[in-house]
Amino acid sequence: MNTEANTPTDNSPEDDTTATPYLRRIRSFVLREGRLTKGQQHALENFWSDYGIDYQNAPLDLNHVFGRQAPRVLEIGFGMGKSLVAMAKAAPEHDFIGIEVHRPGVGACLSEAEANQVTNLKVFEHDAVEVLDHMIPEQSLATVQLFFPDPWHKKRHHKRRIVQPDFVQALRTKLEIGGVFHMATDWQHYAEHMLDVMQAAEGFENLSPSNDYVERPDHRPLTKFEQRGQKLGHGVWDLMFKRIR
Repeated sequence: MNTEANTPTDNSPEDDTTATPYLRRIRSFVLREGRLTKGQQHALENFWSDYGIDYQNAPLDLNHVFGRQAPRVLEIGFGMGKSLVAMAKAAPEHDFIGIEVHRPGVGACLSEAEANQVTNLKVFEHDAVEVLDHMIPEQSLATVQLFFPDPWHKKRHHKRRIVQPDFVQALRTKLEIGGVFHMATDWQHYAEHMLDVMQAAEGFENLSPSNDYVERPDHRPLTKFEQRGQKLGHGVWDLMFKRIR
């Protein structure tokens, strides 16, 4: 993974061909557990009941989950969770939902959340596509964030990129009218791919004045990876598209 927020990894197996029909699809990530640190294991054992949501095939009542009605921000692939926790702490008037498939990252996020005593954050350890499909109510999100997903830079793997027309339309139904899909990547070719997909997507409007990319908004924390990349002259591209219908 080349950034904190990268959930997927390269080195992919062949397309998923499990016998269950609804799982017969290309996955945008490869699940490799990695070794849990003692701190991550401790967090999973002790803080999941405070921050975790178990996957189930039924829509959530988000007002019940958070104990209030507030704008909701969902982040797909929060990596180790440091930036997600920082955003939740900086915006207590919003509720944050994080989805990550890699257990060490989930453990690290729980530990960070507990250390910062955030009360407006819940996390899933599950496939984001299934969580969106089955658990997130229609028009319930103010923002969906996708920061530094795996670019699948090899041409034969481009079909594994999560930003694809079908995914974008499924995501659109979860955003409220006026809600924003915010993406960021450090791969120019993936940025161009994202832009092409989103420009063609029904029901979205580009928030860029130049109809391409936007400056990094203040609410997206600048990661250590980005700071190193800037010193080396590497670019980062942010895209923000608003649901208009």
